[in-house]
Amino acid sequence: MKLQPNLLLRLGFRQNARLRHFTGVGTSLVYREYGDPQKVIVRREDVIPKLKDDQVLVRMLAAPVNPADINTVQGVYAVKPQLPSVPGNEGVGEVVEVGKNIESELQPGNYVIPRVNAFGTWRTHVVTTSSEIIKIPSDVDIAMAATIAVNPGTAYRMLKDFSPLNSGDTVIQNGANSAVGQAVIQIAATLGVKTINVVRDRPAISVLKEHLTKLGATVVVTENELRKSEEVKSLPQPKLALNCVSGQSGTEILRKLSPHGVMVTYGGMSRQPVTVPVGAFIFNNVTLRGFWMTHWNKEHFSHPKRHQMLNELFQLAKTGGLQPPNHSLVPFSDYHIALKNAMPREGMLCKKQILIF
Repeated sequence: MKLQPNLLLRLGFRQNARLRHFTGVGTSLVYREYGDPQKVIVRREDVIPKLKDDQVLVRMLAAPVNPADINTVQGVYAVKPQLPSVPGNEGVGEVVEVGKNIESELQPGNYVIPRVNAFGTWRTHVVTTSSEIIKIPSDVDIAMAATIAVNPGTAYRMLKDFSPLNSGDTVIQNGANSAVGQAVIQIAATLGVKTINVVRDRPAISVLKEHLTKLGATVVVTENELRKSEEVKSLPQPKLALNCVSGQSGTEILRKLSPHGVMVTYGGMSRQPVTVPVGAFIFNNVTLRGFWMTHWNKEHFSHPKRHQMLNELFQLAKTGGLQPPNHSLVPFSDYHIALKNAMPREGMLCKKQILIF
């Protein structure tokens, strides 16, 4: 997907060969009030300004529609950008032009992802500074690059930061068919860590179980099967539980934890609180923690640990140890289709919607 001159012309750009300045019009999605994304998001044409010396022009290549993006537009997420706002927290773009004061390691043709939260990736072009983007390898699958920072990043940090895991140890998680859950399965498998994966029952449960098993899941059970599963009982007690559902589902995976185990909550899809049996505290001395990738990124804005994480994730992707989530590529002009298909649907294994520019 290298940027070609004829493509630039089709996009409305005009390049002065001597000055290397691009001018033209881009398109963005904007919302001016919180509400149903299918109703409040509209298209807007944007004039792309001449770059300042410390700025970079990025042409977006791909950007996913994540649940957090939907919740942000709805106004129910912890992050509330100043309105009007361009949605999209994640994506991958290609550098088109750089200001004369930009350091030499960032050049036209480089692939980049956002370093900042609420970057606004649902637009064809972004004028930004080099401090707000991270250069990434240019030989990675576009869908993988567009989705690597949030969900695989969350999975990686939870597996690395809360309980020391060795080959042969066990992790239990609910919401295992989510994008984070699928990343947990794959990353854990590369570490030799076994996974107990809990999902909600559904008509096509056998298809889902097969899919997660192919990714590297050790055991896949429904919430109703968890307590009685002989496969679960045959594994070492989990040292780590990853909870994105909360409510009764969170309580059930907590019951499976080994003494001194840790449960990390990173979501509440049931919209129910985390309930802890008293015995788990008194007799098993479990620890309850929370995790939010946005907060971690802010605390590690330019920290070497962040770059190390991304390097390891991209290396896993190159070697086949990490695949992008099951997804559909949707042309940017059909964004309304992506929004419709990204809305939660009970009991469905929904494909990640990825806008392609």
